[in-house]
Amino acid sequence: MLVPKRAKYRKAHRGVMKGVAHAGEKVSFGEFGLTAQSSGWVTSRQIEAARRSITHYTQRGGRVWIRIFPDKPISKKPAETRMGGGKGDVYEYVVPVKIGRVLFEMSGVAKDIAYAALRLAKHKLPVRTKIVEKGSL
Repeated sequence: MLVPKRAKYRKAHRGVMKGVAHAGEKVSFGEFGLTAQSSGWVTSRQIEAARRSITHYTQRGGRVWIRIFPDKPISKKPAETRMGGGKGDVYEYVVPVKIGRVLFEMSGVAKDIAYAALRLAKHKLPVRTKIVEKGSL
């Protein structure tokens, strides 16, 4: 799973995810990509599940790029704990995804195999996604 090695601050505010992405909205490295059509938090576990489904379907052929990294710490208080006592401990790491952000890219495989692999990956993610090609954006 993806977690940051170091962080400037241990805990973070929730933030807002309004608007569209201005960075990472084009397919840069591969031929096919998976772009977000809605905003939300994607956890490191969900990224790993999507990556595994892509590599399993392509039988480790081609090349896969993960264009997002979970660097936002999410805190959670233990179950059956009374209110107060400060903010909870870091529970997991997420990446805030805005509309238009490219999540995964791949190349080196046929178009039908890439579409099928990315279709499997999109079912593992909590945001609505669309499969795009390099020249389409």
